[in-house]
Amino acid sequence: FTLHVLALPMLQVSYLFFEIHVLVYPIDGSHWLNMKILVEALHSRGHQITVLRSSTSWYVSEFSFHYTSITIIQEQIQNLESQDFMTSFLKKSIEIRRNKGTLWGFVEFYRNLFNMMEENQKVVAKLIVSVFENKTLIKELKETEYDLFLTDPAFPGGVLLAHYLQLPMVFNVRWLFNGEAHFAIAPSPLSYVPHILVYMYYFVSNPPYQAVCDHYFGPDVSVMSLMQGADLWLMRVDFIFEFPRPSMPNVVYIGGFQGKPSKPLSSDLEAFVQSSGEHGVVVMTLGTLLSDLGPEISEIIASAFANLPQKVVWRHIGKRPITLGNNTMLVEWLPQNDILGHHKTKVFVTHGGTNGIYEAIYHGVPVLGIPLIFDQYDNMVRLKSRGVAEIVEVTTLDVKSLTSALKNILDQEKPYKQNMLKLSQLHHDKPMKPKDSAIFWMEFVMRHKGAAHLRTESYKLPWYAYYCLDVMAVFVAFGVLIIALVWVSCRCLMGRLIRTKKTTSKSKNE
Repeated sequence: FTLHVLALPMLQVSYLFFEIHVLVYPIDGSHWLNMKILVEALHSRGHQITVLRSSTSWYVSEFSFHYTSITIIQEQIQNLESQDFMTSFLKKSIEIRRNKGTLWGFVEFYRNLFNMMEENQKVVAKLIVSVFENKTLIKELKETEYDLFLTDPAFPGGVLLAHYLQLPMVFNVRWLFNGEAHFAIAPSPLSYVPHILVYMYYFVSNPPYQAVCDHYFGPDVSVMSLMQGADLWLMRVDFIFEFPRPSMPNVVYIGGFQGKPSKPLSSDLEAFVQSSGEHGVVVMTLGTLLSDLGPEISEIIASAFANLPQKVVWRHIGKRPITLGNNTMLVEWLPQNDILGHHKTKVFVTHGGTNGIYEAIYHGVPVLGIPLIFDQYDNMVRLKSRGVAEIVEVTTLDVKSLTSALKNILDQEKPYKQNMLKLSQLHHDKPMKPKDSAIFWMEFVMRHKGAAHLRTESYKLPWYAYYCLDVMAVFVAFGVLIIALVWVSCRCLMGRLIRTKKTTSKSKNE
């Protein structure tokens, strides 16, 4: 048969251009790196951006071409913003994990994590109270008449401020303070959607914010209900990476929106990469806050790298390892996206941070994961299930196992590279780029003053109504009533039959 195809020009996505005023309440650190991309994209559309930053901010600059900043005085720094604290925290976490096989080790690991998170939540809650009490600032924010409030709810200070200002709220989100973001708004059957950190929500994360809600909004308001009332969730998830699960209409998936073509490397770095010849390059970085693993682990990593024919570019903070091979270049900073996009890069050694993972997927580079804290192990499990990564445990790391894992991924007969290229192909095969999708939907919220038609109102139901327990109770009551009526009827009938039988017997006897 003959198939006739009508060729149509590719649809060009265009937006209704108009200026909006956006108020941004970001989270510092790596979260700001992806929020900054949205800020710059909004600015490129001609919108006016104001960013609220703390005086202790490490990543969020006070001055920028892309936004105007308002600095909030913060007396106490968040632990997550301190290089020294995070190095100390990581060291203690690794020590505890070495004994995690015992019940006490398990308890101690999560107690260490929960204590750190609790302190950070208290600092954020205190900061937002200082904003509420700053009447001059609040007056300024209200008079500006912002059209949109963009925030990351992992530390939900922005959620409280958006409610205080009564602004349409959009989330740039992957995690909340109680776990993965879907659990707040989407059906999450435990049969195939595992849930963790329930204890942390009720006893660690929520109490500082609930105290703020009780004082400023009343006891009927909770942070969770405010988050569930957000107009739009820009979810940093792509289902080529995430496991399939139920979703909601006001969730827009923008996983990998930070991906972009690589730029040329600096002359010295390019020369080193080119010197690798046919073997190529291994790239290692553990992010900004977690780069120092201590001398013992660093020596193991250096020795393993020295066993490879490949050249290695390693972002390393700390003492230079004694066992460092001639094939390894140590750098204090590297252009991660650009070097991952280089055709000679063969493997990416990473802690499993979301930004780095999506850049590896974007450029089709297999991954060796050394997960350390937070969601990193969870991320690496997803990559391993796709056949594009291997995981090594930092607490049991030795030269032999690390060398073996690296050579396994580098082996061209193994499918890691092919699987990652397929994953990358699926990631790129979209009708609209994730960043463009994010911009479209943010402007959509502005054009329509919110997106209430996409938002479920289920969060307003009491828990017994949400799970239909009241309906089941009515059915049970009716069932019990029917059974009771049948039982009473049967007893009455049996009683009448017995009395009739006795009467009949008595008549016969007489």
